[in-house]
Amino acid sequence: MENCLHSHIILNPQSLPPSSAQTHNFSPRPTLKFFTGSPCKPLNGGCFYIRRRPFKVKASAGASHCEFGSLNSPLEPRSLVGKFLSGVLQNHRQLFHVAVGEELKLLSDDRDAAVARTLLNSDSDEALLHRRIAQVKEHECQTAVEDVMYMLIFYKFSEIRVPLIPKLSSCIYNGRLEILPSKDWELESIHSLGILEMIKEHVTIMTGLRANCSVTESWATTQIRQFLLGRIYVASVLYGYFLKSVSTRYHLERSLSLSDHHLHKTCHLFQDLSPNRFKGSTFGHANHIQSVGQGLLQQEEIMEDEKCYIKGYQAGSLQRSAKLRSKEAVNLVESHCCALFGNKGLAESDDVVLTSFSSLKRLVLEAVAFGSFLWEAEDYVDNVYKLQDS
Repeated sequence: MENCLHSHIILNPQSLPPSSAQTHNFSPRPTLKFFTGSPCKPLNGGCFYIRRRPFKVKASAGASHCEFGSLNSPLEPRSLVGKFLSGVLQNHRQLFHVAVGEELKLLSDDRDAAVARTLLNSDSDEALLHRRIAQVKEHECQTAVEDVMYMLIFYKFSEIRVPLIPKLSSCIYNGRLEILPSKDWELESIHSLGILEMIKEHVTIMTGLRANCSVTESWATTQIRQFLLGRIYVASVLYGYFLKSVSTRYHLERSLSLSDHHLHKTCHLFQDLSPNRFKGSTFGHANHIQSVGQGLLQQEEIMEDEKCYIKGYQAGSLQRSAKLRSKEAVNLVESHCCALFGNKGLAESDDVVLTSFSSLKRLVLEAVAFGSFLWEAEDYVDNVYKLQDS
């Protein structure tokens, strides 16, 4: 192993990433720099030549720990970048977000460089060749970015200790589908109370299982056509995406509203303290306090609670918010669902499966969480690597 030049990781000790328990958002991480050496063969406890660089991984007793396909998810990474990040997630979790940031920058630079070469050679005899190279690079980068988004989503599920449902065919025994463990509490814990009420209503609509049902009702069985499971899952992904989008807008508007109120309040305070302003009596102060109180009440009346805000969304706004913003997100949902249900499972057919209401609920709750995490991943990636509009 001495002959193999390993990667060296340089981190500012004062800016080490927080532990996974403290990481709730896809926030930027400290810079991760790799000094590449000559490539070497993958050895146990050695280094893997991933993309442009070797990356050192921990030694493992026995096989499969460092295998990229060992992540418990229906969709396996399709690019070298995705495989690299899955290896980092398994063996160097604390550096995951650092590696994600670096990979996104490299992908953005690769795409921009290909486009720049195309423009530079637009009048040359090789213009057609450079355009083709740029198209190939664009496709490679798009696949890699979709893998990055998928790894970010997988990371969020791992934070709440919820395994993604494996390929559904592996959960069906003798025509009966059972998804265990249920993990209902963990999947519900990521949402605010107002959002959670709406999700429970969605679960009831999608599955027919009422809220606060008994254990007996939850484990009762029902028959459902297999292709409907795929449609329920996709609809729930879009619903989770919509809820996250509108909820974020709600909190932003509320924050701006409160900031505006505090600004006006501060201006009035400075006016009252001004030496050139005549303050006649306590009566003037009482009127001022009363007006401020009325303003607060008006602000509370204008800014409705989160649930009412979302339910009051206009139909046009609802359509725009429920639509996935980027082509990469659309492709990722399609790829994930095809891997989960199989191409045959998404096609309309008369195949029927027996399942419990508890398993249906687990399917819906995961899909809603997937949509919510997808919105976060898309927003995070788009700040570094410009995504394509859908």
